[in-house]
Amino acid sequence: MKIKKLVYSTLIILVALQGYSQKAKVVAADKKYDRYAYVDAIATYERVAEKGYKDEKMFQKLGNAYYFNAELEKAAKWYGELFAMNQEQEQEYYYRYSQCLKSVGEYAKADDMLEQFNKKSGNDKRAKLFAKHKNYLEEIKANSGRFNIEDAGINSEFSDYGTAFSGNKLVFASARDTGNVSKRVFQWTNQSFTNLYASEVNSRGNLEAPKPFGNRMNSKFHESTPVFTKDGKTVYFTRNNFLDGKKGKDDKKITLLKLYKATLENDSWGNVTELPFNSDQYSVAHPMLSPDDKTLYFASDMPGTFGQSDLFKVAINDIGSFGKPENLGATINTEGRETFPYVSDENELYFASDGHPGLGGLDVFVSKVEQDGSFKEVQNVGAPLNGPQDDFAFLIDSKTRNGFFTSNRTGGKGYDDIYKFTETRKLVCKQELAGIITDSETGIVLPNVKASLFNEKFELLKGNVSDEKGHYNFDVECGKTYYVRAEAVDYETKESKVSIITTNGTTILPIALEKAECKVAVGGDLAKCFGIKTIYFDLDKSLIKKEAAFELEKILDVMKQYPAMKLDIRSHTDSRQSAKYNEALSDRRAKSTIDWLVKSGIDASRLTGKGCGESQLVNSCADGVKCTEEQHQANRRSEFIVTSIE
Repeated sequence: MKIKKLVYSTLIILVALQGYSQKAKVVAADKKYDRYAYVDAIATYERVAEKGYKDEKMFQKLGNAYYFNAELEKAAKWYGELFAMNQEQEQEYYYRYSQCLKSVGEYAKADDMLEQFNKKSGNDKRAKLFAKHKNYLEEIKANSGRFNIEDAGINSEFSDYGTAFSGNKLVFASARDTGNVSKRVFQWTNQSFTNLYASEVNSRGNLEAPKPFGNRMNSKFHESTPVFTKDGKTVYFTRNNFLDGKKGKDDKKITLLKLYKATLENDSWGNVTELPFNSDQYSVAHPMLSPDDKTLYFASDMPGTFGQSDLFKVAINDIGSFGKPENLGATINTEGRETFPYVSDENELYFASDGHPGLGGLDVFVSKVEQDGSFKEVQNVGAPLNGPQDDFAFLIDSKTRNGFFTSNRTGGKGYDDIYKFTETRKLVCKQELAGIITDSETGIVLPNVKASLFNEKFELLKGNVSDEKGHYNFDVECGKTYYVRAEAVDYETKESKVSIITTNGTTILPIALEKAECKVAVGGDLAKCFGIKTIYFDLDKSLIKKEAAFELEKILDVMKQYPAMKLDIRSHTDSRQSAKYNEALSDRRAKSTIDWLVKSGIDASRLTGKGCGESQLVNSCADGVKCTEEQHQANRRSEFIVTSIE
């Protein structure tokens, strides 16, 4: 708004200031399935890790297994190994590790992890909001087109702004020249100081010519932004620091803003008193009452403010005294300017801000006030109410959906102008988060799977169970990010992140669960159980590398669990050498694998093996066929085929 240049003395100063896996059960071989063996993968990982082998994914799985099972001390151990190996992790691991560290009393280190967790999306809330709403223009577009707007018909060539209902009158602030010979002019604009005016609303819903309102309330300095109690007998309003002919100043000799209260006596406003939480050292302005008149909202730069100006609330006690002002918190306030609050009869908080993603200058935003006093996701009310300039001081009648707001947009009559509007549809975004839970290997739907919904801070919100068709669903808020955790017996717990779109509809999140216990029959491949694609060797060599030893430790652990198990070890190559060369190389590699297991304590009689070379390709990448590296990699594999279990 143009009047925001007035810096301290004007009433607009406030604008310028302004999972992974729950631990798998150890299951003995069922007598009914005597041809199968069940392998506890997590237990194997832990035994392998205890031998000193380090693998990032393994530490993640171990940490998650204990974290999701509330064994935080054990989880702290494996998350510690994870971060010791690599400090750069997904943000949720910083949060989980911090929680585990708190459980063992390492608060300083936990705080450091939380700090890094916060830095992942930026320290500045405005940066966080931008990162969260990178498609904010699309979000605003989805909220736009809901208002029919026109000039209110009461504007002057000066500044007119900030409206309130009082009976059948619209009360507002104006710097218009009333012709008073003793008028005081504000030197920054060469306009009169603002006073309160009122316009009668006629039978056609139009506003009559404005007249001065509450002469005993208007002073020789600025007054603005009144709000009236439901009974019409009390008004709260903003004024420069001036009472009973005395002007107050801060330590820099500047007159700031304060909130005042007046009462109606014999049809005249009087008994003007200032509110007890005012100060000469900071500004308090733009009051607004809750629907029950028990809470007063306002804008201020008082101590405890996040940014240039924040929104606060204070309880109004039955005897007329006030509680302690409370900051509305990070959902509403940013490091920018939040100001001009308005609370509708439907407990919707409307306010102006340049800290939330908008179209330029101050935009009008809205958030639902919950019963516990918390706030739902902040939303931009959209164009054409919001535009490139300053838009603020929103006021709406919840029944008629008619209202007023102020803007300094192009085409106005004065510095700031009051516009009236009709809201043609409410800003309601309904989203459902749904999906099908399946077995990752077979694709079979999984009923009776526990599904839990968490917010961005990994706080549990709600839970349900998938139906007979594997379907789960949650009612969620538009524009938010959630985590869905799916847990089922004999499956690894999986946690998936999802961002909800900002238009009505359903966000689909399918979840495929992996078996936590591998069912291995004669003829089955242990490599598939542990995701072993190949045993690593140097190029053209058959010596076991460190990475190969890590994979073979898993096979070794399983064979020790099942002393009667016998394996046929097969090594495969791609086609990018001669068939004879590949057969000889793969045969040496298979024998090296067997030798490693024998040296580690496995009886040689339990092992057979051979190199298959390029004779069993899994795709069409034979000699002379052009293939990608990924396609060739699929053919370079190791197999550990079970030939006997007992």
